Parts: sequence; structure tokens; C-alpha cells
Amino acid sequence: MSAAAVIPRGLAFLGPQRYQHTLKDAVEALGVAGDLATVTAGWQERETEVEELHEHLGGRAVNLELHRRAENVFAADMELAAAHHARQALLREMQAVYSLRLDKALEALTALEERDGHPRLMAEERASAFEGVRELDAAHAARVAEVHDEFLTRWHPAERASVAGERTEIAALLSRCEALAIAGGHVMVLANRLRLFDVLALSGARPVLAWSGGAMVCAENVLSFGDHPPHGSGHPQWLDRGLGLIEEMTFFPHAQRRLDLADTPRQSRLARRARPARAVVLEDGATLTWREGHGWAAGDGVLAFGDDGGLTPLARELAHTETR
Repeated sequence: MSAAAVIPRGLAFLGPQRYQHTLKDAVEALGVAGDLATVTAGWQERETEVEELHEHLGGRAVNLELHRRAENVFAADMELAAAHHARQALLREMQAVYSLRLDKALEALTALEERDGHPRLMAEERASAFEGVRELDAAHAARVAEVHDEFLTRWHPAERASVAGERTEIAALLSRCEALAIAGGHVMVLANRLRLFDVLALSGARPVLAWSGGAMVCAENVLSFGDHPPHGSGHPQWLDRGLGLIEEMTFFPHAQRRLDLADTPRQSRLARRARPARAVVLEDGATLTWREGHGWAAGDGVLAFGDDGGLTPLARELAHTETR
């Protein structure tokens, strides 16, 4: 299920919380009775605006303030800050080049899918074109992982005094909490701050609850998506390596607002590119939980894309898998 060094005792992946709050119910479902360490770094400068979250959790939210702590680190450690910014600049350039190549590859694949011709010839050409897209995705994901690994190997951020001091404080806050809750927001900022302080290692086996962008970050891979962006093609892109808490699913929160679900050929390409992971949609009110000794439970609003581009309740797929 997980590639993490220590597997949490429970997991909950939720849909957006703005219109329908399900976090409290998920906390109860995982049997968490005490405080929860909260990560709102994806909100950036709004990180401390947690009154609504604190109230929803009955006053049990303990804000780890990872965004503020990262700013403290970069202000105190100019060498690490420069290395971090250089890495981010390289990743942005890599993303731009990948996006350029991906657009052309998907344009060719779409044209072939829409073209009439000899059945065997067209089937072979479509399969070859799709495999080319998959290879491009895989090569980009591998390069991104390599950049992250090189950064860790060279700079050992957790061992630097600027980071180690903040990690000591984070560990002290976590020691009084029973679970870790990861909110949404800017996905890349969220992933970077969680990695900088290696929060999952500090959290250990505590249950993890995550929603919206937070759920995306918990998967093995993070994909950006949105069929009608203000700029660009809107083709889903491999964006970053996730935290690896779950390998068999990649998450797409509030897909009904961000994807053209009626365009099943387009969503079919998305689902097949995500394989072997399931492409899982987390709509408003969605709750997907895993408990040690109990397995998975998927509620309403948790849907999975099939290879045909259609959506089915994930609970149905899970039941089918468990009975095979």
C-alpha cells in the first residue's frame, strides 16, 4: 500500500472541505481522540488563518506552521536558500520543456484516435503513440526524482542547524498529537515544506488525514490537471514526486469543476497514463479511509476513472478486488 518507511496506522483522503466538511467524521472513523497536528503550508501567507479548521476539530488543531518555519530557515541559511531556489528554477525549466513535448505528443495521439484507416494499422499506431506519451511521462518523473535525490545527497537539509532546530520544535508539537492532518492549497509549496522538514518521518505511525491538494501530495505521484486553464493546453502533467503514502492511487480533487467529464476519450487518456495507479476523483463530501486490520472504505463522492474514461464508485472496484 505504502512506500513510506513507517506505515501510518490509518489514512483518510477527503474531498475539498470548503463547501462540505467531512474531516471531523474521518477523524472519528480513524479513532483519533486527541489533538491533530495540522499542516496548512499550502495556504502560504494565510497559513495561520486556521480558526475555521480549529473550530471544526473542536479546538484540537495544533498548527505546525511549516511555511513560516521554512522562511525562517531560508533567512538564516543563505547557502541552503540559494540551493533550494536553484533547484526550483531547474524544476520549472524541466516542467516547461516537458510540457512542450507533451503537448505535441498528445496532439499526435488525439489526431490518430480520431483518424479513420486500416484497423490493424491504426490500432498499432495509436498504441505506439500512447506508449510514447507514457515514456515521456516516466522520463520526466525520473528526472524530477533525480533532482530531488541530488539535492538531499548534497545538502542534507535535515542535518543543517537551521532545519534541525525547527524539526526539534515540530517533533515536540507532534509528541502531543495523535494524528497528522494535511490541508490543500498550493501543491508544490506543500510538498516542498513537508519534504524539507521530513515531517512524515517525525510523525511516524500516527494516522494521516489529507484533503484536496493535501491528498494529492500523499500519493506516489502528483499530477497537475484542469481541462480549461487560462493559459496552455490543460493536458494533465506529471508535476512532482509525492510523499508515497499510497502507491495504488493518484488523486484528482473536485474533478467535476476542473475536468470536462463528458469528454471520455480525454479522460480515458488520463486514466491510462496514471496506470498502474487508479485515477481517483475526490468530490465534495468524499471520504476514503484505510485502517490497519480493516482495509479500505470508500464513501460517496469517491470515484475512479476506468480505461474507457467513465467514472464508477471506487467502493464497487474495491469490493470487486476483495472478492476476486
